[in-house]
Amino acid sequence: MFHVTSLREEHLEESYEIEKLTNPTPWTYKNFKSSFEVGHFGLICIYKNQIAGFAIYSPIKPEAHLLNIAIAHKFQKKGAGALLLNTIFDQCTVMGIKTIYLEVRISNIKAILFYEKFGFKKDAIRENYYTGEHKEDALLMSKVLA
Repeated sequence: MFHVTSLREEHLEESYEIEKLTNPTPWTYKNFKSSFEVGHFGLICIYKNQIAGFAIYSPIKPEAHLLNIAIAHKFQKKGAGALLLNTIFDQCTVMGIKTIYLEVRISNIKAILFYEKFGFKKDAIRENYYTGEHKEDALLMSKVLA
């Protein structure tokens, strides 16, 4: 059904469209492209030649930071996000990463429950982390890789 491959430059436009439709304060395209250009790791989840979702993370041993993950609405709750996360876990384990961190809006209960299902723990609140029109605190979460 789904398969994961590396995010390449030709995937940026389609992935960015998912970002804009799923994130209340999406990255700008410039931020999106810059993340790719500075060497952050990017993955896309494909279904029948269509991008179902993407994930971008930054490994800096012994930690990694999940910077962004989004699944197109029509593919949510169908396994695309799980496949992306499990692929990140596998890649990080091979690289010797011990802990993965992320921030999530404190109001995004659906995402928090999703991360908890994959072993992420609630660590702290980062006040006023999300700026712009939809200002909000972030929940800092982490997962220790076995």
